[in-house]
Amino acid sequence: MSSAQTPVTRSTGKLIIAWGLVGVPLAYGVYETLTRVAALFG
Repeated sequence: MSSAQTPVTRSTGKLIIAWGLVGVPLAYGVYETLTRVAALFG
C-alpha cells in the first residue's frame, strides 16, 4: 500500500511545481492587463 502512495506524492509535487511555473506568469499578465485597462478607461 505504501508503494502505491509514493508515485502519487511525487506526482502531486510535480503538479504543484508545474502550476506554479504557469500560474505566476499568468497571474502577472492578468494583473498588468487589468491595470492598463483601468488606466485606459480611468
